[in-house]
Amino acid sequence: MESPVNLEIIQNIAILTIRNPPVNALSHAVRLNIMSALNNAERNESISAIIVMGEGNTFPAGADITEFGLPPKSPLLPIVCDRIEQFNKPVICAMHGTPLGGGLEIALSCHYRLAHPQTKLGLPEVHLGLIPGAGGTQRLPRLIGLPEAFKIAASGVPISARKAAEIGLINEIIEDIKDESIIFTNKVVSLNKKISRTCDITRHLKESPHTNREMSELRASFAKSHRGQVAPGKIADCIEATLEMPFDKGQVLERATFAELLLTDQSNGLIHAFFAERKSSKIPEASRTTPRPLNKIGVVGGGTMGSGIAIAALNAGIPVTMIEQDTESIKKGQHNVEKVYKRDIEKGRLSESVVNDILAQFNTSTDFDSLSQVDMVIEAVFEEMPVKQKVFQILNQVIKPGGILASNTSYLDINEIAAVTSRPSDVIGLHFFSPANIMRLLEIVVPKKVSDDVVATGFSLAKKMRKIPVRAGVCDGFIGNRILNNYGDCAAFMMEDGATPYEIDKAIFDFGYPMGPHQMFDLAGGDIGWATRKRLEPFRDPQSRYVHIADKLCENGWFGQKTGRGFYRYDTGNKRGNEDPAVLEIIEQERQRKGVIPKTFSHEEIIQRYMAAMINEAAEVVREGIALRPSDVDVTKLFGYGFPRYRGGPMKYADTYGLDKILADLQEFAKEDPLFWTPSKLIVELVKKGHNFDSLNK
Repeated sequence: MESPVNLEIIQNIAILTIRNPPVNALSHAVRLNIMSALNNAERNESISAIIVMGEGNTFPAGADITEFGLPPKSPLLPIVCDRIEQFNKPVICAMHGTPLGGGLEIALSCHYRLAHPQTKLGLPEVHLGLIPGAGGTQRLPRLIGLPEAFKIAASGVPISARKAAEIGLINEIIEDIKDESIIFTNKVVSLNKKISRTCDITRHLKESPHTNREMSELRASFAKSHRGQVAPGKIADCIEATLEMPFDKGQVLERATFAELLLTDQSNGLIHAFFAERKSSKIPEASRTTPRPLNKIGVVGGGTMGSGIAIAALNAGIPVTMIEQDTESIKKGQHNVEKVYKRDIEKGRLSESVVNDILAQFNTSTDFDSLSQVDMVIEAVFEEMPVKQKVFQILNQVIKPGGILASNTSYLDINEIAAVTSRPSDVIGLHFFSPANIMRLLEIVVPKKVSDDVVATGFSLAKKMRKIPVRAGVCDGFIGNRILNNYGDCAAFMMEDGATPYEIDKAIFDFGYPMGPHQMFDLAGGDIGWATRKRLEPFRDPQSRYVHIADKLCENGWFGQKTGRGFYRYDTGNKRGNEDPAVLEIIEQERQRKGVIPKTFSHEEIIQRYMAAMINEAAEVVREGIALRPSDVDVTKLFGYGFPRYRGGPMKYADTYGLDKILADLQEFAKEDPLFWTPSKLIVELVKKGHNFDSLNK
């Protein structure tokens, strides 16, 4: 078997190349072979210096994710980094691609750092609820100062090679990784300079009012942007320790902090989310077929959703033809697309020439025949079955054989839509989330008669658009909205029973959501939910509890932010809204009409009920096969509904909380409303076997 590390000697320079595709992850075998190569180079007296680089697309991009959760094997990465730093000959790293995490920590331990102009460098461990654990918090501030080091490590966002050069993280930017690094190394050798080890640099380790103030402000900023998360504060603690501790003691603190965080629920939740995101694209259809071509796309509808879908496709490099019913409507659709790109130019995200090239791939028409040669058409018209069926009858006649007919519906039965065509095998649901050009979740809804290659093409589209795809079966609301309806009902019950919408929202916000459910309803538009409730009314179990409060608000024309009033008032320019006494009055009137004696709900009780309702319905979604696995539910709620990522998703939260405790909560709540709170058979079965949701992800 070929070694994952190659040592090549050119004249008096050893080139240590890491070759562990696809991202040269720092696996146990790589670490072991780096140590062996260093030992060989040290013994070879003809070698004057070492260059460390990565083969293929990148310098090492971090740890090997296949080793997550396994017992650590020696040599650990901190030992490898220390060995590099203490090497008695100059060590130069030549970086390209994405030196992230452990890859950047390898670079920090080298004596000189070079990088290709397109290189992106970063420490993303915070995204896993961790801190850099191989000297990153100790070496980086020594090189670039405490504030810059904290920004890189606490944000987890990579910086460019140009930025890295500006702040002193790298010594030079080079175009040719191998040849120019050899030239640089020969200069280093010829000058015979004393080796400058990062651990010995002290010029940035001086306390000053300016540094202390900047670090304090950054701590507060990251506490707000990473609300509820522990890791950013721990990163600050370790970085600030460089002012007080020698390097070796700082390393001990860093390793102890890393080990402490690795055992936290937050890190477990974030690591679960990391793997769940990657697992969601693994679908049975992909193993049986290949995707169809996607060279041109049509979009029917130029409203908020249609224009967002068009932008997402254009950004993916796919030409788009947009269709609307009349000239005025298509002009609005074109304007909706162009204004987004105009804003991108104004904010410096895109140049005018790039936008012109993108818009050259965008065509508009009021004639459905303009779609005759597209590979896929995505319908994004009003959320009513007759309207969508009429559009699909037209598309059935117009779209070429083999072209895919997709519906962007949030709730409706894709089987019924497919039934009006003569080609149900070509019909699929693509539930984009608004705004479609920004939101990353894409529910790919699989009806009964769809071909495997159509499903695979839906996932191919998601990859091109850089979206997170989740396979969903057909039911009202699919995965996300079906579960939302259930915990939305739970919130309504608590509101009628004594909690105010503002108390509920505060509890959910404190739990980690960006906003509470009533703020979210106001943002989405109360009329959207009202239309769904009216559509489902004929199918509602007459024995089920129904709360009319939201309907009363809609009857007043209070649809949320777009009307300036919903559960909150928005007449003062406050986007989060202000509490409205008139809403509380309506709630009280409804309580009196139904003879409800209000009771007090603590924040803990609100979360207990809210999460129990969410998890119970999610279990049914898994039991019925609407979601392939529990982790797909987690991905849906994380990327589409604001579930706090550090909790891993509702199914991971249930496992952390204890599935037996969830069952006990449901059984207790069922005493007051057995129809709503009846525990899912899946939860009962898992508890009986002593299993959890994660056991179904394997």
